[in-house]
Amino acid sequence: MHDLIIIGAGPAGYAASIYASRYNLKNLIIGKEMGGQLSEAYMIENYPGYISILGRDLMEKFKEQSEYFRAEIMNGEAVKVAKKDNGFLVIDKNGQERAASAIIITAGLSYRKLGIVGEDEFVGKGVSYCFVCDGPFFKNKRVAVLGGANSAAMAADYLAKICRKVYMIFRKEEMTASPIWRERVKNNPKIELINRTNVVEMQGEQLLEKIILDNPHKNSKTLAVDGAFIEIGSVPNIDLAQKLNIKINKAGYIKVDSGQATSIKGVFAAGDITDGSNGLRQVITAASEGAIAAASVYEYLKK
Repeated sequence: MHDLIIIGAGPAGYAASIYASRYNLKNLIIGKEMGGQLSEAYMIENYPGYISILGRDLMEKFKEQSEYFRAEIMNGEAVKVAKKDNGFLVIDKNGQERAASAIIITAGLSYRKLGIVGEDEFVGKGVSYCFVCDGPFFKNKRVAVLGGANSAAMAADYLAKICRKVYMIFRKEEMTASPIWRERVKNNPKIELINRTNVVEMQGEQLLEKIILDNPHKNSKTLAVDGAFIEIGSVPNIDLAQKLNIKINKAGYIKVDSGQATSIKGVFAAGDITDGSNGLRQVITAASEGAIAAASVYEYLKK
């Protein structure tokens, strides 16, 4: 029996574990992906203490600190949380049950899909949602980055170091990326910006060969590419919360109070999955919410 089970192994989950351990709470982290989406991030330049650090390296430091404080960390997928007596049962995809007095959900986000013809067909065959993971496979090739926000600009900047040509395609007049990323992308001669354009289809034989645009580019709606990296945001992983009937806001995020408590007594939530931190979904706010949630669990268990 654990005092606390933390579902999710990203910044919020690790921070919650570190603080829970310091409160002398026996805690277990269950994570489908160690480090969450941040492990796939290119470069982190806005986390205090590091001028620049790879996402996976930062998450490894989080993990090391959690382990130093004797947290249990398990690679697995929690598929159900059930109330039991004065606590909860967490059931993983293998049917194993683990009991805890309190739960913190830090399940994070999943990549948003375009939902166009050919997208699913070419996943792993030219279509990717992780430029850090798959970028090296496209050395000296032509690729497209779909999206105009920070993650897309980071992807384009990274891929330009590897690929022969990078097209950055976005639907608005201007990118929505922050000024520093806009400048990096615009000043890179290997990156070509295609604005006011959507990709409507992906085509090829065995592998992706071309994408179809809704607006002509250089007099053609067909753009030959070897790879397409989709960077159009993410959606919260709220399946567990919905099964528990936890209150969700209209945008699909878990509603939490100032102590990260959800609408279900004994269940807390932290990180990108919540409506907290004024919607600023950053590593620093996720870690902060994780720490607050752990402190709230400590107070809850004392009562």
